Amino acid sequence: MNNLFNFSQPLDDDAKALFNDENQSFLAELVDTFQPRLESLLKKRQQRQAQFDQGQLPDFDSATQNIREGNWRIAELPADLKKRRLEITGPVDRKMVINALNANVDCYMADFEDSQSPTWEGMVNGQINLRDANIGGMTYTDPDSGKHYEVGPDPALLIARVRGLHLPEKHVQRNGQAIPGALMDFALYFLLNYQQRLQQGSGVYYYLPKLEHSDEAKWWADVFHFTEKKFSLKTSTIRATILIETLPAVFQMHEILHAMKDHIAALNCGRWDYIFSYIKTLKEHPERVLPDRQVVSMDKPFLNAYSRLLVKTCHQRGALAMGGMAAFIPSKDPAENEKILAKVHADKTMERDNGHDGTWIAHPGLADTVREIFVDGIEGDNQLHVLRENNTPIDQALLLQPCEGERTEAGMRTNIRVSLQYISSWLNGKGCVPIYGLMEDAATAEISRTSIWQWIRHGKTLSDNTPVTKELFRQYLQEEAEVVKNEVGKQRWNDEPFEQALKLLEEITTADELVDFLTLPGYQQLK
Repeated sequence: MNNLFNFSQPLDDDAKALFNDENQSFLAELVDTFQPRLESLLKKRQQRQAQFDQGQLPDFDSATQNIREGNWRIAELPADLKKRRLEITGPVDRKMVINALNANVDCYMADFEDSQSPTWEGMVNGQINLRDANIGGMTYTDPDSGKHYEVGPDPALLIARVRGLHLPEKHVQRNGQAIPGALMDFALYFLLNYQQRLQQGSGVYYYLPKLEHSDEAKWWADVFHFTEKKFSLKTSTIRATILIETLPAVFQMHEILHAMKDHIAALNCGRWDYIFSYIKTLKEHPERVLPDRQVVSMDKPFLNAYSRLLVKTCHQRGALAMGGMAAFIPSKDPAENEKILAKVHADKTMERDNGHDGTWIAHPGLADTVREIFVDGIEGDNQLHVLRENNTPIDQALLLQPCEGERTEAGMRTNIRVSLQYISSWLNGKGCVPIYGLMEDAATAEISRTSIWQWIRHGKTLSDNTPVTKELFRQYLQEEAEVVKNEVGKQRWNDEPFEQALKLLEEITTADELVDFLTLPGYQQLK
């Protein structure tokens, strides 16, 4: 085996199968060709953010007005990507993959990103699990319970989400530098599965997260073209759904679709990351500080406008417009579960009425409720006919409109408990965690900790006029840590990295400069 990379640890048999000579050669080509340009794109992100920090606001780009006003459409969608009314998302551990493929949904987004803690073992096993899923006949026996799982006869369509462009893969270095996690995820999934997918009459389908600009979409388009040419495949064999989950990207949707027009299938409202990005992008704008996370819902004007503009833009260009995540977990208490399902029903009805073609759930127990809306409640496979041409134009002011609502002590304390528990689980190798009736991933933890950072930054007060300071946060942090310790039990507190999470949460929330992603410093502490 000729190593073109330096690995941080000896490869076991599973990892050797992934990083054989042929796969290493292709991945090395991708890294050498595209990593320098990626570094330039990430520097441009920093430059744009510096302008926002100095008082500018995100807006539509006058230099690309011709693209927004032009008469063009994306490449025709393949048949199996036209019906995506209900999608389930989750990490790539084996039992989750089987349960998701068996769920009463159209598609499963297998996630190497926000719901997957990027341990080396987790990323390697995830690729193997998705390979087995594409081959078919996948099984798993739980070593603790002895329960047997197997994929049924009509599994959901599999789509893989790779890591964001900002995330490195520290366990794999080339020329003394960590390679981009996104390129590793993309390349391995492609190499392990493209032949099987083509034999099934399908293509290789991805979700691409956290793009901020059409230049980044063009980078991905070039990666896709390079790969198709390398393996003598037809253009558009590789198709992607791009998550519009950063505030800058909502002003670039036409341009993103245009840059990816040979390979795009849909845009998606990644609502939780979008709220996080609203905070992060406008962090130096005191008039745009958000209230409690719990009240920032999709009926707020700036979020509803984002949903409607995404639908209008996608359908104008022939792309699907996917809705956002229902993060609720069904309750065993009938009365409580009725309330949960009512909230989900109202949220998804609004998305359908806005014109979305499909939506996300995090738990299979929500599938039947959401199918009433997005399967029984629409005619045909999608709503591409909903063009929203006669609606009031959505402008910069509406997309950036400040959000009304209180900042409460209870909300702040809840943010602390959620962040602490999520970070501990993430450091422990679990990136998708049920907390207080919601399926939390990295995005919701990011909202929780950046909200507090922004309140501190601008000297905001809680609803009882208490000033939000670093000292107040540290006081609440210690008090809520005791609450969590009592909730989880002393044994679990000691067995899992809660103390490590406590330290990390304090550091990033009281830092003078906002830490871009908690997963970056957190990643340095992962194995």
